[in-house]
Amino acid sequence: MFATATTKMTSKTLSPTGTDAGAPTYATDNEGNISDQSTATGIPSPSRASSEKSSPLAAPPTTTITNAAPHAEKQPTGPPTGGPPAGAPGGAWNASPPPPNGGLAAWLQVASAFFIFFNTWGLLNTFGIFQTYYESPSSIFQPPGSVSSSNISWIGSIQSFMVLLGGLISGPLYDRGYLKHLIVVGAFGVVFGHMMLSLTKEYYQALLAQGFVVGLGAGMMFTPGVAVLQSYFSTKIGLATGLAAAGSSFGGVVYPIVFYRLIDRIGYGWSVRVIGFIALGTLAVPVVFLKQRVKPGKVRAFVDVTAFTDGPYMLFTLGCFVGFIGLYTMLFYLSFFGLDTGATNPAMAFYIVPILNAASMFGRTLPNWLSDKAGPFNILIPGALVCGALTLAMMGVKGLGAIVVVAILFGFFSGVFIALPTVCYIVLTKDKSRLGSRIGMGYAFLGLATLIGGPGGGAILQQTGHGGHNWTGMWTFGGIMLLVSGVLFIVLRGWKFGVKLTTKA
Repeated sequence: MFATATTKMTSKTLSPTGTDAGAPTYATDNEGNISDQSTATGIPSPSRASSEKSSPLAAPPTTTITNAAPHAEKQPTGPPTGGPPAGAPGGAWNASPPPPNGGLAAWLQVASAFFIFFNTWGLLNTFGIFQTYYESPSSIFQPPGSVSSSNISWIGSIQSFMVLLGGLISGPLYDRGYLKHLIVVGAFGVVFGHMMLSLTKEYYQALLAQGFVVGLGAGMMFTPGVAVLQSYFSTKIGLATGLAAAGSSFGGVVYPIVFYRLIDRIGYGWSVRVIGFIALGTLAVPVVFLKQRVKPGKVRAFVDVTAFTDGPYMLFTLGCFVGFIGLYTMLFYLSFFGLDTGATNPAMAFYIVPILNAASMFGRTLPNWLSDKAGPFNILIPGALVCGALTLAMMGVKGLGAIVVVAILFGFFSGVFIALPTVCYIVLTKDKSRLGSRIGMGYAFLGLATLIGGPGGGAILQQTGHGGHNWTGMWTFGGIMLLVSGVLFIVLRGWKFGVKLTTKA
């Protein structure tokens, strides 16, 4: 009886917080030894559960009390590195500290991601000036007009497609811890591709160098470059991603101006090589500083099949897909529109792209900063609708002033399509260990939209219309796609977060 009484008095369950039923529990025996009685999630240990069922002499249930023994305060109090952020499941998050949301290491990741955007989307945003040059009398494709607008747009479309398709490979490899390898290989592809592009004389050579080599190299870097930020930021993820995405706008300003200012002085070949050298210098930053802070505890498949049954994820991807189709009609052809219709002189036509991208720099930072407070979907929806309205408004644009105004407004509002999808994928992905795979899958699907937007718009443009080009048909095509995208985002917001306008979504 004395032994039994002692057991009842000393056997007790210790919780790290004293009251949290979901935390690890410990019990002390008669000699004061502490033993783990559950897993980190509060589920009873299988070995203990089975022993209690099989043994008829199993000890009676322990009595839970709130006053732990003094010596127990020095014992482990659950996972020493903290729990996951709100809404995140177990996995790697349970084995690592929460995101620091600041500090030198975290902001170095933002700087590294900035230069990845600079040399991925920044190069994609530059293609409008290549489209204009390739269609000019001084083009490397001789005789002038020997390559159609639609065929030229395939170069930029395939480049964009390879950037987004590359995420299907780089996302899972990032999950497996190969971040450095991806950045080094991707940087080599971007630089080498431009060196080969500088030597091209034929259409197929430019398609291979600029479309496939540069595009795939950028694709190896893009998804890991944005996925790494979510392990350093949680409450400031929108701001961090927006600052990084501003690199694409900065690249879209620098590269076109470099190309235009140098091409008459040193020729096409060396102008393209200078772009390659700029890429080499700026990509040294992520090669040196980009670091994977958290590795998923479980290796994921290259394709996350659970995504196909995730309704909000699929609807969001479809909305972005339709939006990207409309987006590329404006990005590829706005500069050429001014030159073709006589609204701008050749010099000013080349500056339309930098003007658009300069405005886009603010459109990829301010909306993302607001998304931390209002929610990414509340910012993405008006951005898509305004872009659609501006594209349709191009049917009435006649002079240089109107083109510049549209370029500024479209550049600002279109920034949400580049900066916010990653934030939205983070919000829609509950299991953060699947994030790399899901971002890669999503962007690979969006890559198909670039194959429709550029060449599709070019095919419509080649139809007989005013001035030999059907600009009205092309702007209608792009504008409707963007408006449909905005409607799909509205449906998703109502489905996922409700229809109340004041809800953060």
